[in-house]
Amino acid sequence: MIQFQNVSKAYSREAAALHELTLEVPTGDFVSIVGQSGAGKSTLLKLISAEERPSAGSIVIDGWNITRIKKWQVPHLRRQIGVIFQDFKLLPKRRAYENVAFAMEVGGAPTRDIRETVPHIMKLVNLTERATAYPHELSGGEKQRVAIARALAYKPQILLADEPTGNLDALHSWDIVQLLIKINKLGTTVLMATHNDEIVNALKKRVVTLNKGKVVADKKGGTYKL
Repeated sequence: MIQFQNVSKAYSREAAALHELTLEVPTGDFVSIVGQSGAGKSTLLKLISAEERPSAGSIVIDGWNITRIKKWQVPHLRRQIGVIFQDFKLLPKRRAYENVAFAMEVGGAPTRDIRETVPHIMKLVNLTERATAYPHELSGGEKQRVAIARALAYKPQILLADEPTGNLDALHSWDIVQLLIKINKLGTTVLMATHNDEIVNALKKRVVTLNKGKVVADKKGGTYKL
């Protein structure tokens, strides 16, 4: 369960990204976070992963109040939270397999665990045959699959996807969304920030709409024009 209670985030007096936002996301839910640019979507995701700290209010994840999380606790939190981005953020001089393995190496995972886990994840994202390819040899959709595999390295309870289809064409976009659905069905909570109303409408799942840092709609199904 992710709980936001009256959460505000202000970068300055003139720039409030979130304003007294209250939101609950049950474990195992799939939620699309929508809204115009500047509505607060990315900020909301950054607060969950403790990349940003709230200016006011509380954020609780599975009973853990992370509002004033200590610096030494952040790595533990992030092992429970996978994050993927619009621009992939892959290491250009490492092969697809190595990009995923590196995430585990940085976290101090034993070599044996890496050798057992990475092939399984590459299979999950349908990239077994592309495991030795470098990022420049991959399509946009394949790069995003590597990024998703990397985010899954520690079997996170929560997956945050910030505009995961922003750099992809319609076909590859839907492939990535189908993969997120598959991951969600395995029990991972998924929050996806997106501008793509076609994907949101096709999903027919819960949609939270933000406007000027506030939740202005929270419903399942329906038709959305973003």
